Amino acid sequence: MTESTVDYSSPASPVKNQEISFPQADPTDPYAIPAAMPSSADKEPRSFNPDDFPLPTRKQDDWRFTPLDRMEEFFSVFHPSGKTELSLTTVDGSPVPAGVADLRQTTTSDPQVGTVLLPSDRAAAVQWISSRDHAYVLTLRGTWTTPLVLKIQGKSLDMDAFQLSIIAAPESRGDLVIEHQGDARLAEGIEISTGANSHVCIASIQEWSPASKHVGNHRIHLGQGASLRHCVVTLGADVARIRIDQDFDGPEGDINMLGIYFVEPGEHMEHRTMVVHNQPDCKSRVIYKGALEGKQAHSTWVGNALIQPTAPGTDSYELNRNLVLIPGAVADSEPNLEIENGNIVGAGHASSVGRFDDEELFYLQSRGVPEAEARKLVVRGFFGQLIEEIGIPSIAAHLMDAVNRRLDAAGPANQGISETTTFLSEE
Repeated sequence: MTESTVDYSSPASPVKNQEISFPQADPTDPYAIPAAMPSSADKEPRSFNPDDFPLPTRKQDDWRFTPLDRMEEFFSVFHPSGKTELSLTTVDGSPVPAGVADLRQTTTSDPQVGTVLLPSDRAAAVQWISSRDHAYVLTLRGTWTTPLVLKIQGKSLDMDAFQLSIIAAPESRGDLVIEHQGDARLAEGIEISTGANSHVCIASIQEWSPASKHVGNHRIHLGQGASLRHCVVTLGADVARIRIDQDFDGPEGDINMLGIYFVEPGEHMEHRTMVVHNQPDCKSRVIYKGALEGKQAHSTWVGNALIQPTAPGTDSYELNRNLVLIPGAVADSEPNLEIENGNIVGAGHASSVGRFDDEELFYLQSRGVPEAEARKLVVRGFFGQLIEEIGIPSIAAHLMDAVNRRLDAAGPANQGISETTTFLSEE
């Protein structure tokens, strides 16, 4: 048999006359070959310039769950009112220990500001430009046993913005609570940089007035051998959208992202997490839980985890649970996991949207617990373990009280929910 030949120089030839070649991995560039293309979950540009991002539309993946008509004022640069007040105290009102924490006001041109990642969407870039003359640096050092509280008090519904840089020194240890209260339409950027071998908990609590709007971006850079509990608790606002982006500075970092939200009728609360494993032997856990009650209560959780080729030994897991208390609420839950490294300890994700467990309710009622009280006990149990995991006793008590107040306010409205069952997804 003789081999046939094709004249590849002819315009009619279907292919060119060349040997098949395979791409070779470049140890200095793990994304040089098609099998290691950049993450589809992190495909958006990163920039301090709002013009690098298109105006959000519901056709864009990052904004498809967001009520854009209710937050369009956050998509164009504005002059902030400067009416939001920041103050640093301790949780029990005692003086802040000398040398432990310093809070100073500055601008975004400060060399300690704008050092952690880059804005990942248009709202974050707009916030950065709008915050030009409204920036703060909070430095944490040493060890403190009494939690610190950074109080952020909204004084007006005029548009406001600021940038906050939190810098935890190497080997620092302690807890920081960021409290948001009052009336505000706030664009907020928070950078968190933790030094090597530090062990810090930072809890951001949003308890705004019903008319308030809050659009936030948290950017986290975790030091080598450091551990961070990053907690987001959203209990009040007309609209709240918080995105968290994170990466590691070195091996053996450990981050726990914990989230709690309670959505009442007409409210929209959206949380997006992006964990990037870019260093070896690091661990991440993302656990978010939410409860929704009433018509047009809407929550969104989108969790992204990316394990890059440079991160062998990764251990990652993300979980979202939603409990619908009253029919008419909508919960969107979307976990995403991309693995570009076969040498890992483990990686997984799960999400669900459902209602009360009939067996739990039956068990409590069969022992004489009235139905309304039984429902409250189920919800308290749903949140209880996660609240305790935050690890700040005084804050845990405050959060459980806040959940109880909302359940008490719902009262008889919870009756009759057993008529409707919704279980949307679990992976």
